[in-house]
Amino acid sequence: MRLDRTVVAAVAASQGHVITTAELERLGADRSWITRQTASGRWQRLHRGVLLTHSGPVSWESRAFGALLYAGKHASLSHEAAAHLNRMTPRAPEIIDVTIPGDRRVRPSEGLAVHHRERLPAMTGWPLRTSPADTAVDLIARADGTDDVLAWLCEAVRAKARPWELRRVLEQRPTVRNRALARELLAEVSEGVESPLEGRYHRDVERAHGLPRSELQVREVLGGGWVRADRRYRRYGLRVELDGALAHPGGRTDRDTWRDNAALLEAAERTLRYRWYHTAVTPCRTTQQLLVGLRQAEPVEGIHPCRPGCPVR
Repeated sequence: MRLDRTVVAAVAASQGHVITTAELERLGADRSWITRQTASGRWQRLHRGVLLTHSGPVSWESRAFGALLYAGKHASLSHEAAAHLNRMTPRAPEIIDVTIPGDRRVRPSEGLAVHHRERLPAMTGWPLRTSPADTAVDLIARADGTDDVLAWLCEAVRAKARPWELRRVLEQRPTVRNRALARELLAEVSEGVESPLEGRYHRDVERAHGLPRSELQVREVLGGGWVRADRRYRRYGLRVELDGALAHPGGRTDRDTWRDNAALLEAAERTLRYRWYHTAVTPCRTTQQLLVGLRQAEPVEGIHPCRPGCPVR
């Protein structure tokens, strides 16, 4: 079979400019031709039997495809690599994680971490990677504490995973670390919690002190445009906006001001704003301020301190 270099280029281009020696041989290349490409410096070796078809800088995409091709049949990118490709994190990891069937073995190779699973996870996309739900559960197993677990659940939902998909994956993996915590927090995500900051508010401010239940993620037309409130106490004419540092790196925005003014003028509702410090570090003090706002409308029943020494009454 005569080697067609345009076909070689097309195959490599479809997988990050990476190709395996096995693929090259199927396309008609012989060992000496392949050796000349790397010996001359025109191509680069990523892993044993995996080649990059140019001499320039190695992109993360090429490294990801290289890891996937090296891992072989039924492999998928997983963990942080899958999270990056699924847009669950902007960070491209230095070490590329791949998951393979439990009965297969892959030789160690630089920049690669191999995981074995008896039951293969759901896969998606190209390069092939674990689904957002499976990716989240993999990373939840590495998470340290409630906020990290909730963050991965929220990122999976933003990446189009449904809560029932996350619940199913957790059921399928009974020994995974942090499973019980993830199942508990998934109830909050199903209710509309979208970030660790909102989770802190839900648990440490509202629920811990017996505050009235707020509506989550309320969307409506105000001032001629769609706006959304993180939390709304409709009966008390009060809204709460939870401004995370990542979402609002420069603090209050022009749009925030416009939204608050529209809520005040058209819905006769005041807006209180809190950030991470207020919910995670001083939740009791935050609750006291919230109660001032709620009680300006009408009495609030069922309030209680969250612990001995809590000033909330």
